[in-house]
Amino acid sequence: GCNPLAETGRSKLQNQRAVLNQQILKAVRMRAGAENLLRATTNNKVREQVLLELSFVNSDLQILKEELEGLNISVEVYQNTEETFSIPLVPLGLKETKEVDFTLPLKDFILEHYSEDSSEYEDEIADLMDLRQACRTPSRDEAGIEMLISYFLQLGYVENRFFPPTRHMGVLFTWYDSFTGVPVCQQNLLLEKASILFNIGALYTQIGTRCNRQTQAGLENAVDAFQRAAGVLSYLKETFTHTPSYDMSPAMLNVLVKMMLAQAQECVFEQIGLPGIRNEFFTLVKMTQEVAKVGEVYMLVNTAMNQEPVKENIPYSWSKLAQIKSDHYKALAHYFIATILCDHELQSGDDEDQQEKALSQLYDYVPEGLMVLTVLKDKVQRKQLGKAHLRKAIVYHEEALRVCGLCKKLRNIDVLQEVLTAAHKRSLLKYAQQETEDDFLSLIQAPDILPKTEHKIETIAPQFSKVKVKDFFHRLGPLTVFSAKQRWTAPRTIHIHHEAGELGFSLKGGSPVQIYCLDPACSAASMGLKEGDYIVSVGGVDCKWLGVNEVLEKFKSVGEQPIEVEVISCQDTAASMHSKSATYSVGMQKTYSLICLAMEEDKTDQTKKAPLKLPFLSWGTKNRQKAASTLCLPSAVAGSSRMKKKLSPFTLLNTESSLY
Repeated sequence: GCNPLAETGRSKLQNQRAVLNQQILKAVRMRAGAENLLRATTNNKVREQVLLELSFVNSDLQILKEELEGLNISVEVYQNTEETFSIPLVPLGLKETKEVDFTLPLKDFILEHYSEDSSEYEDEIADLMDLRQACRTPSRDEAGIEMLISYFLQLGYVENRFFPPTRHMGVLFTWYDSFTGVPVCQQNLLLEKASILFNIGALYTQIGTRCNRQTQAGLENAVDAFQRAAGVLSYLKETFTHTPSYDMSPAMLNVLVKMMLAQAQECVFEQIGLPGIRNEFFTLVKMTQEVAKVGEVYMLVNTAMNQEPVKENIPYSWSKLAQIKSDHYKALAHYFIATILCDHELQSGDDEDQQEKALSQLYDYVPEGLMVLTVLKDKVQRKQLGKAHLRKAIVYHEEALRVCGLCKKLRNIDVLQEVLTAAHKRSLLKYAQQETEDDFLSLIQAPDILPKTEHKIETIAPQFSKVKVKDFFHRLGPLTVFSAKQRWTAPRTIHIHHEAGELGFSLKGGSPVQIYCLDPACSAASMGLKEGDYIVSVGGVDCKWLGVNEVLEKFKSVGEQPIEVEVISCQDTAASMHSKSATYSVGMQKTYSLICLAMEEDKTDQTKKAPLKLPFLSWGTKNRQKAASTLCLPSAVAGSSRMKKKLSPFTLLNTESSLY
């Protein structure tokens, strides 16, 4: 990752975002405490003081939210450093997170679940934590994207290795909302994966805004980056449907996808017009349709941003910028078609049918009393319709300037003001060049322009398979067998002796290999080897990743000498999970206990009904008698099944044989 202390404009913004997130967290906690006190108290004087404090806290939160919005609209920092005369594009800020320490939870799980020395995996755990730390400050290029994707893929391995579906690991992930700054804390690894995906999409948007929009290659890269950003955000919306953060809610992600596709469409229009727009009939027709398409997609973005519940959380300046861009590009569409009508009279050598067809494609309808071919041939009608389009263009330009002037954040973006003002002056100049004697007589209203594009913009799905990642915890064994969902016995050491050149069993499977066709009479079986056992080491050498041939070679290499083999037996997950019960006994702490559901009274007593299973939460006397300690397993004592003596919890605790 990048140096988090580097004094770049982007790092300063991220540091300010982190500080604001902490302040918002403090204010949210104060508000929660005040609301709890307000519900609890009945004292009128206290209630008045709490209400006053709540008003201060809410106003403070509003100010902090406005400051965060200011960071989200600080688009100049993310733009290309080259001098440009283009409306700024909007990037997404990276989500901030707190540090996470994986060391103790993963080491405990390795020791408990995999029965291995957890100290041997300290380097792998450190690598995982270093990678996560680096992902907090990724570089704004393909290397940064690749690093975030590699961590996302690594989380898939970590989830399968260490996060069983039946319990939490005690690792708390905290991520801050990109728009509200409110933290979300969960022990669910899905929050981590979803947040990393959001940051991948956000980083693509920052790469897109950084591209040089004065070159064809830069615009192509910008279009590609915004399409990939939309693809990642769309994948996030479809894959993680119940994210607890506002910025990753389906409604918000839907708006963000539309915004990224609109910015890609805007870059496509700039790409077409980069060589220069020739004042030629068919060229202007094409540019009219393309720019009308940009205006349409930004209108849809603005409409989506003003819908509930997105309206409450998306930056106000973003919706206003979308409205400004919609009006600006609609104005350009009317300006282009006005130029067609005012500057290009039908000549004798022109193809009437082609021009009529091209012009008719621009309109959904033609004003009453006009026909396209007539307009092309009649100089007066051409001028009237052209001036009507210019008037509409000027109206759109003025509306864009008005909205920009009303928004404080956008008013301070100089290049935005310059672009809008220049376009407005150009339309005014064009209108002033036309004859004005018929202005009061012309009642023609310029019709709307049909948008059309030859460059369809679609999302590009994330291609995670292109990033090759090696599982940090590869040494634990093949993931298909050695995962958090599987349960095994602890490794058992078996001394295998060759009997007349025979082992007494066969091997099958890939890696690790399994015991197959075990001879019950062989020495290995008498020492505890079972059918279906997995061989994890031979002669002290780990062989979890070895196939049948490699393991057989190790057996052959020792000749007739006995060899030590470590094996494990896979347990049935459903059968191996003991019933759990929260118990409480006298003054003891509440604990989860392994309950002895039923002890065999007498094997010969077949008619006796089996006792009912205890519920998950059972606080009765019987439960206290049967489960007072954290681990209370039945001890097999001869003749004890007929004893009816009742034992108190303290008797169980004081009996050595009852403790495991």
